[in-house]
Amino acid sequence: MTDPVSRTILLLDIERFSDRDDVEQAYLRRMLYDITDRALEAAGIDGTRRLRADRGDSVMELIDAGAPVTALLRALLREVPAQLRQVNRMSSRSAQIRLRGVVAAGYVAVDEHDGWVGSDLNHACRLLDADVLRAALRERRDDFALCVSESVHAGIVRHDHPGIPADDFHAVTVDSKNGPLRAWLHGPLPTGVRAAEEGGTAATTAVPEDHSDTGVGKAPVPGDPGDGPAPGRPAPPTAQPSGGVVFTFLGGSPSFGGSLVAGDQHGVSGGQVTGDVHLGRSGGEPT
Repeated sequence: MTDPVSRTILLLDIERFSDRDDVEQAYLRRMLYDITDRALEAAGIDGTRRLRADRGDSVMELIDAGAPVTALLRALLREVPAQLRQVNRMSSRSAQIRLRGVVAAGYVAVDEHDGWVGSDLNHACRLLDADVLRAALRERRDDFALCVSESVHAGIVRHDHPGIPADDFHAVTVDSKNGPLRAWLHGPLPTGVRAAEEGGTAATTAVPEDHSDTGVGKAPVPGDPGDGPAPGRPAPPTAQPSGGVVFTFLGGSPSFGGSLVAGDQHGVSGGQVTGDVHLGRSGGEPT
């Protein structure tokens, strides 16, 4: 095995490749390699500065660490979507090509069978297969969804270079068998996914927050004193005490005879009154 060397890792994968027949798959592979070559040429990365591995429905490129990652990202964000639009305009519905992409960086070695090994490469592959990236592509009108590793974001994207708007990338956390992987998704987050908090960990699926201790976010419970009335509607009456006569006034200005209630309240316009209630004049027998 060779000594591990620093490389920029580019992965591109075709969506729903296995759903096509053999003729369509052969066509899609040709388009994938053509689009990849054109994007790398636009970034100024020729064949002497990259090494390719064929993975059937995907392509893996190990790019010389001296090649500018800024040029690669600009080409991916600009050239790849434009090429996909051009190709798909001329293709049948069954031959449409849509791509997921990952740009990462790390150390990779080549073994005696010309295979590539390295944990950084493994992490890049897991980002390519992540549910959040798949969901992002499904919801895009565009035909391309790109994710970059934490190291690429820290070294390049966050500095807001021309043609690489930092605000267009959103932090996500991808689950893997080796633990959570933080990455950055270009473009809108898919439905049900919330961005990772700066400096922390966040789920890639929307999880209802538990506010059982504070009462926030709980389902309304009738009679719960913590629940206010709906806007524009009076509060419902609470449970009635046992025994006696109860009158409940919901707004307005009720008046009974001399407006004497319980002997000491006049002009009651709302609320609940309990106990002995006299309607009519002050004193004498109740009417």
